[in-house]
Amino acid sequence: MKLKLRFLGAAQNVTGSCFLLEINDTRIMVDCGLYQEREFKGRNWEPFLVEPASVDAVLLTHAHLDHCGLLPKLVHDGFRGKIYCTEATAEITQIILLDSAHLQEEDAEHKKQRHEREGRKGPFPEVPLYTVDDAEACFPLFSPVKYEEPLAIGNGAEIKATFFDAGHVLGSSIIKVAVQAGGERRNLVFSGDLGRWNRPIVQDPTSIDEVDYLIVESTYGDRVHEDVADIGNRLADVINATHRAGGNIVVPSFALERSQEMLYYMNQLLLENRVPHLMVFLDSPMAIKITDVFKRHSELYDQDMTELVLRKKSPFRFPNLVMSETTEESKAINHIKGSVMIIAGSGMCTGGRIKHHLVANISRRESTILFIGYQAVGTLGRQITDGARKVRILGNYHRVKAKIEQIHGFSSHADRNELFDWLSGLKKAPRHVFVVHGEDKSAISFGELIKEKTGWDVTVPQYDTEAILE
Repeated sequence: MKLKLRFLGAAQNVTGSCFLLEINDTRIMVDCGLYQEREFKGRNWEPFLVEPASVDAVLLTHAHLDHCGLLPKLVHDGFRGKIYCTEATAEITQIILLDSAHLQEEDAEHKKQRHEREGRKGPFPEVPLYTVDDAEACFPLFSPVKYEEPLAIGNGAEIKATFFDAGHVLGSSIIKVAVQAGGERRNLVFSGDLGRWNRPIVQDPTSIDEVDYLIVESTYGDRVHEDVADIGNRLADVINATHRAGGNIVVPSFALERSQEMLYYMNQLLLENRVPHLMVFLDSPMAIKITDVFKRHSELYDQDMTELVLRKKSPFRFPNLVMSETTEESKAINHIKGSVMIIAGSGMCTGGRIKHHLVANISRRESTILFIGYQAVGTLGRQITDGARKVRILGNYHRVKAKIEQIHGFSSHADRNELFDWLSGLKKAPRHVFVVHGEDKSAISFGELIKEKTGWDVTVPQYDTEAILE
């Protein structure tokens, strides 16, 4: 049996998740993600390190851009195999890829206009990374799978992939690849992005008890999250204080999972009458579309969420919840008198409708800007959370007078302790563990923890290295 694993992304960095598994003459790619860190974005434009036409299949763990965002480029460059993932992941990925393609086209056009103004000559980088047509060309290749039902890859039955619930976002998966040839059997497990236990809406991550080679993420492999039990209390305090002051609660939020979780917690507070029954606006076309996917896939809910739906208390349908789809509906929000909650993208305030709501509220002492996600260095959200007194939004400077709050417990990634607890479910030591999908500090720290506590063989691979698996 010839078994080789190549690390084409998310190796000592967080984004660009991509791994190539070669089994004899079969090539399987696990994830094909976009690089989002500034220092690695150039890799998005480079030719793939493997010929796309030579890849037989893609196994997709979930719909976040850093796992799926280069699929249109892969297809454009020659990939013609199937993309296997859960049905919910397929639906959400298509929404996200279309949005990404629109942004790629807009960025290219803005770049072209800027170069023309500056009088530059020569071959300019004005072509989008991929287009809407490229994104749509991926869609016929999606082949939905169900959790825990083995799938034969290729013509024979020697390679089987099984998807398990990762508990990260709706439809997210841990993927087990079982290989049998020449009387030998090997199991490889790709953790994807692992979720956390006792999170709202989605089920807990599935335990894995047998694996020969484990490829595990380490996004938060060097830290421990705040207690999730306090989210409701913190949120209630922010809402009540802002309502008393007569302002709005403006929530920059990501379209996938974070927006839906925010609706879940808001619904709970309203059911318990712990906050005023104010209007809540989900002002993000992409978040609205993704929420519709959530509604269609109630079979993926955890027990608490299932009970809410059965009682007709769904967080996606509560009274005073308004889905603002059009630009006109979005603009009208800022003319409403009294306190409202506005949940809008983007989560780091780098674009989207949130900027207009910041313009209307950031200089109002009575309003609150509530951050519920990580704010990367260099983003508008990071400037605000770092305490800037004046920020530039939509070309003009605005004084920051609103109250700035952060709730950190929303993370959908397992932390250091939760990752290790998941690993502890293995009944016997794997042949080898590869720690990926984390900044070098985080990955190395988590790798050292595994070695120290278990004595297992652990590697933190570098970009474009390969491992021969015996």
